[in-house]
Amino acid sequence: MKWTPALKDFEHYLKIERGLSQNTVNSYRLDVQKLMQYLDVHKMPLSPLKIKADAIQQFLYEFAKNSNARTQSRVISGLRSFFDYLVFENYRNSNPLEQIEAPKIGRKLPDTLSLKEIDKMVADIDLSKPLGERNRAIIETLYSCGLRVSELTHLKISDLFFEEGFIKVTGKGDKQRFVPIGSNTQKLIKNYKKQGRRLLDITPEYGDTLFLNQRGKQLTRAMIFTIVKTIAKKAGIQKSISPHTFRHSFATHLLENGADLRAIQMMLGHESITTTEIYMHLDKSHLKQVMTKFHPRRN
Repeated sequence: MKWTPALKDFEHYLKIERGLSQNTVNSYRLDVQKLMQYLDVHKMPLSPLKIKADAIQQFLYEFAKNSNARTQSRVISGLRSFFDYLVFENYRNSNPLEQIEAPKIGRKLPDTLSLKEIDKMVADIDLSKPLGERNRAIIETLYSCGLRVSELTHLKISDLFFEEGFIKVTGKGDKQRFVPIGSNTQKLIKNYKKQGRRLLDITPEYGDTLFLNQRGKQLTRAMIFTIVKTIAKKAGIQKSISPHTFRHSFATHLLENGADLRAIQMMLGHESITTTEIYMHLDKSHLKQVMTKFHPRRN
């Protein structure tokens, strides 16, 4: 078996059998391709069925020279999954990464914005420009609903259940959930639909897609990143932020204001509560307040 067909089979397995999103599948593919490129450059004719731990260790040693511990850990995880798949399919008897340990990394706490900073960004959007209403609705939806960027770009008009106060979100692995949406965010989306979206020459394929570019097509992830960074720069926000920053801010602000962690987990679409628990580390004062209020020996 050669690398390219083995990798294609692996991608098919991840997407069809494990139900992973295309973005996650792409990440796994890139991890394996890094090893493939290394073998090609160093003229090492080792197939995925014959390669052994020493060759992979050599690759990881070289890779570590120009990458941080988090990136190294990510690549090791991707390669381990690839070879686990080959073992699962009985192509190999063992995984060559079984004895290879990933570097220890600290748990990275997500960056957040204050409510004042978010308000400043929203207030500084120029509504006199054609895309102003759209961009304001995008920022509000990211923050008010805690969406991933891919969830925002795939949000459809038919997913808006404003009378019930919810939107239907399609998350990782095409798993769907309902997320509450406030009246202010609803109003901004309605304004965008009325004053910006309806003026576009919409491509029929994207007739139901909510947020569109100037050509009437679905916005890309890269475009959302550009919109966010441009608005942040204009508002004088010095932090390095991305669309995901609004998702982190959403969860952090809910927790700080007393929301239940389980409810936050459901709204974020996290499979495991341990993923949501990272927000518990952001605000130590909140933990102190909980202890003071609820513990029987608080006095």
